Amino acid sequence: MRCVRGVVLPEREERSFWIDGEVLRAGAPPGGFAGRDAETLVDGGWLLPGLVDVHTHPGTESPDSPFDEGLLRQHLGRHRDAGVLAVRTPGTAARMPAWVDEDPELPRVTSAGRWLATPGRFFPGFGRDVGEDELVLAAVEEAAASSGWCKVVGDWRADEPALPLGLLTSVVAAVHTAGGKVAVHCQTAEGSRNAVLAGADSLEHGMHLDPALLDRMAAQGTAFVPTLAVFGRGVDAMRAREPSMRRDLWLAGWDTMFSNVRAAHESGVTVLAGTDSFPCGTVADEASWLARAGLSAEAALGAASWTARAWLGLPGLVDGAPADLVAYDSDPTLDPSVAAHPSRIVLRGRVVR
Repeated sequence: MRCVRGVVLPEREERSFWIDGEVLRAGAPPGGFAGRDAETLVDGGWLLPGLVDVHTHPGTESPDSPFDEGLLRQHLGRHRDAGVLAVRTPGTAARMPAWVDEDPELPRVTSAGRWLATPGRFFPGFGRDVGEDELVLAAVEEAAASSGWCKVVGDWRADEPALPLGLLTSVVAAVHTAGGKVAVHCQTAEGSRNAVLAGADSLEHGMHLDPALLDRMAAQGTAFVPTLAVFGRGVDAMRAREPSMRRDLWLAGWDTMFSNVRAAHESGVTVLAGTDSFPCGTVADEASWLARAGLSAEAALGAASWTARAWLGLPGLVDGAPADLVAYDSDPTLDPSVAAHPSRIVLRGRVVR
């Protein structure tokens, strides 16, 4: 009988659990903690219900490489080994194979099917290319074939128009009617605005987001996934480029990202951690970037753990919840970078480390 004890976050309550197969049970196990069959996996420290990366693309590392199931397994394994026990894949080059949900050694995956791109708005052939007249039906199809999500590329080049607001509004309405949700890639002012006005469930990147839209986002439940780390690591290289419209607009967008992320959180928008980069398993770094943007260390960590899990419909550390948890020797809410170094990882009741 495997047992864990520690301070559960974010509640900051000392709790004890025992693992019943793949499920957590609150309290002492039958026979007590000192029973002959009891094995203590964690005795003290801080407990989280697993880290979460809500924007990752396992299975391929570039637009020139095809989707590869071996690479998919490798990427998901790297997430797991870092304590990332749940991921959302907002767009992939192929639909998730069935074995992903059936493999007990891999993180829980919420998929959004293939990227949906209209002409000129994505890497050709990297996702599912559709005409604007096909987009609504394709979005419903991808949501139905995945975990209920679909991903729409709402804009692309800075000097080209975003997906029309009326069309994106129709997409969101159709997917919502079918019981699904819509994630929108947006990196221009027009694309970000259209995604909010259309009622998208999440903005991926949200560069050039107008702060005047934040109250609306909060009211309608549109989450913000700013993927700060992948942008932040590219700032110096972008500044070193020759001046151009694309370079200058990108930098202008980056210059407002921190203030927008902070204002979004203060306005009640759900801000979440997503990496959109490789290697997989680095969502703790994204939490640190969110803290740099102005979120408290606890809110930044929540964006990569309990807040993200609740947003995905996953429970925290409570009786009857999945036996997924990571443990730390020191308090990760004091410094989000601590989240990258769990002392114990348990997934579906199995000890990863």
